[in-house]
Amino acid sequence: MDYDFSFFLAVATLVTGVIWGGYLLVLKSTGATFDEENEPVLVEYARSFFPVVLIVLVLRSFIAEPFRIPSASMMPTLLIGDFILVNKFTYGIRLPVLNTKIIEMNQPKRGDIVVFRYPKNPAVDYIKRVIGLPGDRVAYYDKKLHINEQPVSQVSLGRYQGVGQGEDMTGNELILEDLTGVEHNILIRNGAASAEGVYVVPKGSYFVMGDNRDNSNDSRYWGTVPEENLVGKAFFIWMSWDWQHKGVGFDRIGTVLK
Repeated sequence: MDYDFSFFLAVATLVTGVIWGGYLLVLKSTGATFDEENEPVLVEYARSFFPVVLIVLVLRSFIAEPFRIPSASMMPTLLIGDFILVNKFTYGIRLPVLNTKIIEMNQPKRGDIVVFRYPKNPAVDYIKRVIGLPGDRVAYYDKKLHINEQPVSQVSLGRYQGVGQGEDMTGNELILEDLTGVEHNILIRNGAASAEGVYVVPKGSYFVMGDNRDNSNDSRYWGTVPEENLVGKAFFIWMSWDWQHKGVGFDRIGTVLK
């Protein structure tokens, strides 16, 4: 069990609910009527906070959860300082804190941008793009992908001009990649060494990579992502803040991710 924000949110919901509900039961058992003016301070706080934390817990656990992008590994799709929303139900409904799936939904598709608990340290959330599905054979050589012996289409778009905190990526090659119908841009730093090899994706797992191919700690280095580590699918940028230049990236707000 991870003692993260979800854990403390669940505890707050439980504690405030027990205090407020217990007080009502005591009133009912004694035949007393509710009097807001004589309500104990602790009960008053519990009554006020319980519906708030409950709504936040439900929304965050079953609907959508916000995340902030802390690194450049998904450039140019996601920039440092982007705030995204992650769909929490598209891959199945899970109980908060326990992360136990109770309702089956969809399976990740090739090209999905997913948030997951890092297999080496489940307390840390990572975000990458799904490249390989269970049973796939993924090969990465000379900065090119092959999936099940088929080359993945790549079209060079020229030199990338970095923006904001991603300015140091200026000069990388911008490439349009087509993952069997899912087109997205990636960055390649020609001349830079990167992990290469052939990887067979085991059952119940996914091979993921960052769009910033030469600046991403992904499945090439630590293996695949087990299905139970999936948190959800990233789908929307709701805010973007350039920490380096101290400004809101208004042009990025409202971007639908693909």
